[in-house]
Amino acid sequence: MAVLTVEPVAVDTAVKPIAAPMKPKKRRSSVGLKLLMAGTGLLLVLFLFAHMAGNLKIFVGADAFDHYAHWLRDIGTPLLPHTWYLWIQRGGLTLAVVGHIAAAVVLARRARLARPVRYAHRPKVQGSYAARTMRWGGVIILLFVVFHILDLTTGTVNPVGDAQHPYGNVVADFAPARWYVTLFYTLAIVAVGFHLRHGIFSALRTLGQQTPRGERRARAIALVLSVVLVVGYLSVPFAVLIGAVK
Repeated sequence: MAVLTVEPVAVDTAVKPIAAPMKPKKRRSSVGLKLLMAGTGLLLVLFLFAHMAGNLKIFVGADAFDHYAHWLRDIGTPLLPHTWYLWIQRGGLTLAVVGHIAAAVVLARRARLARPVRYAHRPKVQGSYAARTMRWGGVIILLFVVFHILDLTTGTVNPVGDAQHPYGNVVADFAPARWYVTLFYTLAIVAVGFHLRHGIFSALRTLGQQTPRGERRARAIALVLSVVLVVGYLSVPFAVLIGAVK
């Protein structure tokens, strides 16, 4: 009579590593860093919209735009010396950017260290396009800021570089012959839009908007503000490019 035999089944008894719970002190520190990111991000967003509103004065005319640019240098006078307000603003914005980047780097490092040991076939985490490109978007924005300062602030790489006539500097900058400047400007502003969309949504979540309805509102607000910002900024170079502003 045949004997029925059963092959032993190998059972993986290895204990899979799990992420160690975050210590209360570090958890509080992470919350503080998220609040720092949200606060500095809000400050930068307010500046972006204020700056955009000033840029749009170019559609009023050369005199109005030049007057606005010179007025910025005189804010606070006679209490503050000439151009001091701009330097104070630049210093504050620099601190906000540094704080924003530093908090992002620390939080990203903590999130990476808190993950379990990676497996060979670990599935890719699905995320939004903006979330997955925040790093490269930040690099593009940083390069753009450096170029923008050399171009329209110091006039070092501007074809005209006349501090007394900012309107002429803008028109010369985005002339059809310098299409590559308009292209770079467009890429940078679109990167800002993606960065802003994800950043506003994340900031609203950090500030307590975590219900399904609240998240939908946060996504809608982030999308609308990002689109308005991108359209507002890009309207200037493209108006110069097509000859509507000259």
